[in-house]
This record gives sequence, C-alpha cells and structure tokens, in this order.
Amino acid sequence: VTMPAERIDCDIHPGVPGIKALLPYMDAYWADAFVQRGMDGFDMASYPPGAPISCRPDWRPATGKPGTDLAQLQTAALDAFATRFAICNPLYGGQVAVSETMAAAICSALNDWIAAEWMARDPRLRASIVVPAQAPHLAADEINRLAPDRRFVQILLPAGAEMLYGKSYYWPIFEAAARHNLPVGIHAGLMYRHAPTSNGWPSHYLHDYVAGSQVFEDQLLSLISEGTFVKFPELRIVLLESGVTWLPGFIWRAIKTWRGVRAEVPWVKRSPAAYIRDHVRLTMQPFDAPPTPPSSPKSSKKSAPTTCSSTPPTGPTGSSTATNQSHLDFHPPCCARSPSTIRSRPILASQTSKTGASPPTPPRA
Repeated sequence: VTMPAERIDCDIHPGVPGIKALLPYMDAYWADAFVQRGMDGFDMASYPPGAPISCRPDWRPATGKPGTDLAQLQTAALDAFATRFAICNPLYGGQVAVSETMAAAICSALNDWIAAEWMARDPRLRASIVVPAQAPHLAADEINRLAPDRRFVQILLPAGAEMLYGKSYYWPIFEAAARHNLPVGIHAGLMYRHAPTSNGWPSHYLHDYVAGSQVFEDQLLSLISEGTFVKFPELRIVLLESGVTWLPGFIWRAIKTWRGVRAEVPWVKRSPAAYIRDHVRLTMQPFDAPPTPPSSPKSSKKSAPTTCSSTPPTGPTGSSTATNQSHLDFHPPCCARSPSTIRSRPILASQTSKTGASPPTPPRA
C-alpha cells in the first residue's frame, strides 16, 4: 500500500493535565469556585487515564496523564505519518457534568486552552468545539463564540447523552452548526445517565465497549426519524470511533422498516440510506473487521477511500481517516488514501488524491 504524502487525522485526543490547567481560561467566579471547593478529577469514566487500556505503553509519558505532551504527539502522530492536519477531540468532564453551568464553564475554558496551548503552538492542529450538550442553549452560545476562529472545524458531542439527539430539545445545537457550516462530531463515550444497553447495566467493560455501536445506531436513527435532516438540510454528522461494520446491516433494516411504516413519519420523504449518504460520515478507527494480510496482492484494494471529518465528499464514500492517538487502540493511517475533495472550511482546502470504488448499493427505496 502506498501511503499518501499528506493526510488529515480526524481524531486525536489531547489530555487535560487537570482542572488547574483550565483555571486561567475561566472567569473569576468559576476559577475561585474550583479552587475553594477543591474540585478536580474530571477525567471521563470512558477513558480513565491510569488504566492500561487508555494509552499505548510506548506513548505513556514518564509523568503526567496520557496525551498531555505536545512534543510527544508531534513526534509520534504528526511527524511519523506526515499528517497535514489533525483534529483535537479532547474528552473531559465538562461534556458529561450534571450541572449545566459548571459544564459550560469547563467546556469554554477547555476550548480556549486548546486554542492557546495546542493550536497556537503547531499550525497542523485543528480542534472540535467542545460544548455542554446538557444545555443546548449554552452549547449554541459557545458555538457562536468560537465559530469565527477557523481553526475550530467541527462540534463535539458524546454518543450517549440524556436523550436521543433527534429530539427538538437539541435543535439549537444543530441550528448553530448548520448556520456556521460546521459538522457535528458524535464521539464514542457516554454521559452514563442511562445504561448503555436496552436491558440494563453490563457487568464488564467488554460488554460496555461492544454495546457502543448500539448507541450510535440509536442516535443515527433518531436524527433520521425525528426529521433533523429535514429541518436542517445543510447539517453534517460525523460518527467518531463508532466502528463501521454495523452500518450496512443497519441501513438495510432501516430501509425495510421505513417502507412499511413510513406513514408514521411523513416528513421522512426519502429512504434512510439517502439521508445517511448525504449527511453522515464515519471515521475508520476502530475498524472492527479482519485485517488484510500485508503480503496479499489484494491489500491495496482493501484500503478505504477517506475524507476529513469536516467535509462530506460529493462521491459515494463515507469513511474518514482517524488514528485515535494516544489511546491504546490507536490505528496508524497506513492503509488510508488521501481525500478526493476537501470543500468546507477554507483552512482545510487543497487536499486532493484518488478515490476508491463505490460501496454496494442498498435496496432501492
């Protein structure tokens, strides 16, 4: 497989050293509140920094949390793979906090910290706008505040929230996203307001992790059936760390059921496959399928055409390069091709390459 000269990594994870790092980016009230109340430890349960599964052993720093060393990320993820741009998706407690106002304060400080401490120090870095989905009106305010900064190329939401994202409760987020031409990235991870399965809480991480694809399926079908893409025809969704192999079966089942009960959702005038093709993209990490042996002459045909998460392509493909740096299940982009077109934010324009073959066509609606 020939690696492209330039790539866009749609999912890297800078780590927040602790709440102390964010205090300079908070207003006086919240900075004092965190200090006086001794609040810290806002790392998400989905990625406990001390767990071996949270970071590759060779990327774990001698001191501090995984993902907190910019120089190490530059060497291991950016330089090593000739990465042209990489999108920072920090996962931290503001995205899942119960208090709406505290969540908004943490998210806002985190965004300013990423801009000052990461993007300002390496022109290859871009970032998602981290928002408090718990309070859509406050999330929309944060989007409006940061959208003029073209280094922020999408909006970040956790896959498991308090409700399904198709509900009109969340529409202020999608309205702001569409108005500013920003895709919404839905990343693996839960607020844990509800069990990750429809039958209750699992006993082991194995079950929790595998069940994550069900959460993505539910969110995707909610966005379609509630008419979110009808309400916001310019909206683009990127599923980050969702896996990809569940999607074909999901599409077939969604089409079959929609044909039988479409009278229940008259606003859904097109096949679910059409909405997915026009509005949704997925990153390639984790690619939950058997690998092609490197020695196989067909290996080059197996590599998936990709595009940056901030730009759905005009063609039929829907996958995007992502390494998931610095987590344990990091995937090097050695089998990914460059995007065929990058059309949304001007800061990401001018990347071109060849595209691959079209995926199988779903049943006609």
